[in-house]
Amino acid sequence: MADTIEEAVNHALDEAPPRNFRETVDLAVNLRDLDLNDPSNRVDESVVLPAGTGQETQIVVFATGETALRAEDVADEVLDPDELEELGDDDDAAKDLADETDFFVAEASMMQDIGRYLGTVLGPRGKMPTPLQPDDDVVETVSRMKNTVQLRSRDRRTFHTRVGAEDMDDEEIADNIDVIVRRLEAALEKGPLNIDAIYVKTTMGPSVEVPA
Repeated sequence: MADTIEEAVNHALDEAPPRNFRETVDLAVNLRDLDLNDPSNRVDESVVLPAGTGQETQIVVFATGETALRAEDVADEVLDPDELEELGDDDDAAKDLADETDFFVAEASMMQDIGRYLGTVLGPRGKMPTPLQPDDDVVETVSRMKNTVQLRSRDRRTFHTRVGAEDMDDEEIADNIDVIVRRLEAALEKGPLNIDAIYVKTTMGPSVEVPA
């Protein structure tokens, strides 16, 4: 096993066979000594990566007026209340949007309608929007979320998250992993004792264990 996180990243990148596409770098986390049938024990954390995700992050904003206008400069799509209602009447379109989108942001005043029209689609996917309060800056919020990943175990002992891309520096990817590990240790009931093992790998490459 590598002695440092950066060494593990270096091994994972070096051992990955060449591909004809740009691979992501992913982290696999194995949990232990947790009853994941109890939702309170599940991991569900949003983490801002210091070096970014290395990939495009799809963000959709539900907003009106000035907020909608400002969101158009940073979001991939901006939907108003009428478009939200149309989505609610088209289950297939709603599911496609949910599957294609990493994060949703919505003005707080629209959250109730989003729950009514899209709750059954977004809720099970863990993609209910982040509420945007009147004093929040939509540009700042979306920009931050473009560097955010979601750690979500659901009821599984092993879960995955993106930590970078193959053409990022080893040190940048290692910094991202370090932030994720620290967040996990803080969120879990017994901290590092609830982590069985962590592995880093490219999309199609072999796994390399990350040192505890």
